[in-house]
Amino acid sequence: MLVVGIRGAITVANNDRDQILAASTEMVLELMKKNGLTEDDLISLFFTMTPDLDAAFPAEAVRRCGITETPLMCAPEIPVLGSLAKCIRVLAHCQGKLKKSEVRHIYLADAVALRPDLVEREVSQDGLKTS
Repeated sequence: MLVVGIRGAITVANNDRDQILAASTEMVLELMKKNGLTEDDLISLFFTMTPDLDAAFPAEAVRRCGITETPLMCAPEIPVLGSLAKCIRVLAHCQGKLKKSEVRHIYLADAVALRPDLVEREVSQDGLKTS
């Protein structure tokens, strides 16, 4: 059995509890779907949020969507000058049969700017035309 780390990030428009919870849910469910994961494959999820977000914990959203046996942790992102604002990030530690080269990292909304190389690779893997 292999252990891999899978990254994900998403942005929200406002520091709003409902937006943070909805975006966190979307990001984690998309990460699981694209990588063929179930909760049994998850070892832990580590979330960070930029300092301009403090209206909710991303972990709360994950618990609400039924992931209850996986350890979760939330922390503030380092406040680097000029970094992407209103961003929620996750590092998922997973076990299974995925090799690092097969992992599909998830970057949604304005977070696509963080890793355009990975977003373009995902588009190619999905059979869509890349720009």
